[in-house]
Amino acid sequence: QIQLVESGGGVVQAGGSLSLSCTAVGFAYSTHCMAWFRQAPGQGREGVASVEVGGTIRYADSVKGRFTISRDNAKRTLVLQMNDLNSEDTAVYYCASGPLKECIGWQNQNYFGSWGKGTQVTVSS
Repeated sequence: QIQLVESGGGVVQAGGSLSLSCTAVGFAYSTHCMAWFRQAPGQGREGVASVEVGGTIRYADSVKGRFTISRDNAKRTLVLQMNDLNSEDTAVYYCASGPLKECIGWQNQNYFGSWGKGTQVTVSS
């Protein structure tokens, strides 16, 4: 059974940093595209960053230069380092796994078949 479990969320002041982790079990983690999404209150789910098996990384324009995604295949973990946070980053953050090695159309949530339950990130001003 595929399980993705996020951790590391919390409350942080504007300008601060947080690191989110996702631990994966139940599938061949090293052969799948992985991504982080987020969903703010009243809004749709937004792709934040993705990383392919081959190492290609993509970011949403809104987080470029502030967020860093990384994966450790040996530890089966996905990390999102978030710096210089602002109120617009407040959301529930989700870890997701895609069906292929590549993250084709990664910003479309329908590409991803497995999801974690999410972790709340709140940025206070």
